[in-house]
Amino acid sequence: MPINKNIYVTLPTLAPLNMVMELLEGVWSRGIMTHNGPLVQQFENEVAAFLGIKNIVAVANGTIAIQMAIRALELKGEIITTPFTFIATISSIIWEGCMPVFVDIDPETLNIDPEKIEKKINKHTCAILPVHVFGNCSNIEAIDAIAKRHHLKVIYDAAHSVGVQYKGKSVFEYGDISVTSFHATKMLNTAEGGACFTLNDAIHEKLRSIRFFGFDKDHKEIIDDGFNGKMTEVHAAVGLANIKLLNSALKDRKQKYALYKDFLSQNSVLKFQKIHEDCNYSYFPVIFPSESCLLDVEKALNQKRIYPRRYFYPSVNTFTHILPYVEMPASEDVAKRVLCLPLYYSLGNDDIKNISKIVLDTLK
Repeated sequence: MPINKNIYVTLPTLAPLNMVMELLEGVWSRGIMTHNGPLVQQFENEVAAFLGIKNIVAVANGTIAIQMAIRALELKGEIITTPFTFIATISSIIWEGCMPVFVDIDPETLNIDPEKIEKKINKHTCAILPVHVFGNCSNIEAIDAIAKRHHLKVIYDAAHSVGVQYKGKSVFEYGDISVTSFHATKMLNTAEGGACFTLNDAIHEKLRSIRFFGFDKDHKEIIDDGFNGKMTEVHAAVGLANIKLLNSALKDRKQKYALYKDFLSQNSVLKFQKIHEDCNYSYFPVIFPSESCLLDVEKALNQKRIYPRRYFYPSVNTFTHILPYVEMPASEDVAKRVLCLPLYYSLGNDDIKNISKIVLDTLK
């Protein structure tokens, strides 16, 4: 079947517009647009209930969520993190006055390799900031054990991880703080948005203060060095409508991931991320045998108006305009060979079949 439309790497999962408009009518009638309004509070409550987690602080975006986590834990010094991530992970560390220290990845899981972490720990190390890449859990036990041995804080960048479970609990329950994104491309979106999660009530209150310029809970006194990290009522309305689709979207994503895997496993040169069984299947990354193979496939897809994306390319340790170069062989190699194929709620099964056929035909 010919493809006669543009197909992008992802599109947002969107509730019917009338559901959002109904919520916005209440916003307009109340005249409360921001400042922890009733829809933000409702959104926090519904997300917490869906995930089965206690404390959530909804914020303007996932980048600010990382910055707030660093600030709430009062981190100073070096933060160990992964080079296979989006630049926001690194820029957040730098903006908060800390130094990113890279540890290479496991080329199968694409997550930070715990066996390499301790070699990078020194007297300046204050925290570990792993990323659950493509919603695939990091080795939480190993990372937390290292952190405890060395008295380090742990912040999990779980930007891709809404709906992910680990050991029967939400992945957001791990670490001192976990952060996520509600960007338009994520499993649950508010157009732009994010959140911090923690089991620690004192840290939760500190995050809430930081989100609103450092005010106390009565908004009378400044008690922290904060900033404006608030989510608006408009974004919360989008999120409240979209959360109604979340269970369906998670099931749909898993089915489509399996369909791709079934088709593309016909060619043994293609490799796939080794995933935890409770991954949310946010993306479908394919690891090609070489960068030239990847580029050939990308070109063939583009000619059919299909636009996959090279997440995460290049490896962020190569961004020498902001940091000195440090060699990370596994991350640099994988980053050159990973291509994420289109995967989203409104993508048809026939589209997946056609995309897979183009990939396989190009590699013949």
